[in-house]
Order: sequence, then structure tokens, then C-alpha cells
Amino acid sequence: MKKITDKSIEDFKRYLQNEERAAATTEKYIRDILAFCVWLAGKETDKSAVLAYKEYLIEKYAPASVNSILSSLNSFFAFMSWHDCHVKTLKIQKQIFAKSEKELTKAEYEKLLTAAQRKGNQKLYYLMQTLCNTGIRISELKYIDADAVRSGKAVIRCKGKMRVVILIAPLCKMLKEYMKEQGIVSGGVFQTKNGKPLDRSNIWRMLKALCVSAGVSKDKVFPHNFRHLFARTFYSLQKDVVRLADILGHSSINTTRVYTMESGAEHRRQIQMLGLLRC
Repeated sequence: MKKITDKSIEDFKRYLQNEERAAATTEKYIRDILAFCVWLAGKETDKSAVLAYKEYLIEKYAPASVNSILSSLNSFFAFMSWHDCHVKTLKIQKQIFAKSEKELTKAEYEKLLTAAQRKGNQKLYYLMQTLCNTGIRISELKYIDADAVRSGKAVIRCKGKMRVVILIAPLCKMLKEYMKEQGIVSGGVFQTKNGKPLDRSNIWRMLKALCVSAGVSKDKVFPHNFRHLFARTFYSLQKDVVRLADILGHSSINTTRVYTMESGAEHRRQIQMLGLLRC
């Protein structure tokens, strides 16, 4: 009889931590398993139950989200050696165009900067520019510290890998002035009023509050979209996906390609420029 217990979940969590999975990844896996437990309502875990849950997920979530949840469950089943509970993920047709309604444009980014300046929110003003001029993940913001600003480079350690992120001179100059105003001589550049590093929820809340005054859709304004904007802008100039993968810290170029997808409108414009239609 297969029953998911508090102990088995705790053991799995410890296993993920020992495997040096990112804290956010571990949290997500555990959250998905707990949600499955709630849906089970005390019933035994078997293949038929997992398949029924898969159908429930399909009706409620987008295919990518369904696959993400199933991946969490399959990892747990593998850990428990419940191989007969493993289910296949959904086959999703490869997306070749970026969704323009979700992508932050450079013009919208400029609007956000202007709104932050107008509100006198220097912290957010400099933070957005740091994210957009380095392409770092929000979880890597803690590595932008006083030493990094003074040296012009940040050493990022993420997912068992290390990479160096260059901070351009104008950005360093701006951040040095901000640090001087804030009295920051060591530690992270972006801190709360209590001197603690800004976390994802702090930044998310500040960005959403800025959207209305900036006139930018809230659907487009979240920390990871600044990384997307950096990647798209870099690729449009350099056309070097291998170099971009190194800068972003990706192990696979396939991951990087998601960041370089054109919008349907851009593809249409390029096709028209071929000049192969005779009217």
C-alpha cells in the first residue's frame, strides 16, 4: 500500500537539499506533492489515481504547468521507488514565436524607469537597471554587493556553477553614487530598511505598484522579464546564442533559445522584407 506521509515528504525534501537543488526548486516540488496529497484526500497512491490527477490538472492548468507538476510528482515517485506510479508528461508543440503580450519591450522598460524616477524610488530605479544590464536571475541579486561594484564584476554561484558577470562602468558609477547616498560600504547593494537583502516578494510588490503610474501592463512586469529583455537585446545585436548562454549561465543552448524567440510580428516583417511577393 502506497501512502504519502509527512515523513516521506520530509525525507524527499532532505534528499533534494543534499542534491543541492535550488531552494526555490525544492519548495516548488514539495508544494506540488502537498497539493497532490490534498487532492488524494487520504486515498492510496497508485497509477490510476495519478492518471486521474493528471486529467484534473489538464482541465485546470496550461500544458507547461501540468508538465511541471507531473515532473515534481515523478521525481518523488522515483525517490520512493514507486516506478509503477510514473506518468508521461504532455507532448507540447515547440513554440517558435514569443508571446508579445507577455514580453517587456524596451519602450515599456523606459516608462518604468521614468515612473520610478518621478516617484523618487531610487532603489527600484537602480535595481531595474542592474537586472536589465546584467541579465542576472533575481536570486542572483545578492551577488551584486559593494565589492562587485568596486571591482566591476560579480562572481555568481548558482546551481553548482560559477560565472563572472561584468558590470559596465556607467552602471558601477551609478551604483557607487547610490551606495554613498545610502551609506552602504559592504554587503548587498539592494537592501530593505532593516539592512536585509531584498527578496523576490519585496521586488515583485514594488514592481506591481509601479505599473499603474508607468502605464505598463502588470502581466509584463516581473523580475525575470528584465532578464528576457537583456537576452533579446543582446542577441539582436550579437546573434551569438552560445555566448549568450554563457552570460546567462545556461548549461543548454536550448534553454537560451527560449529567450531569443522573435514575436510573430517581427517574423512577419522579416518575411515581407524578402521581396518574394509580386503584386
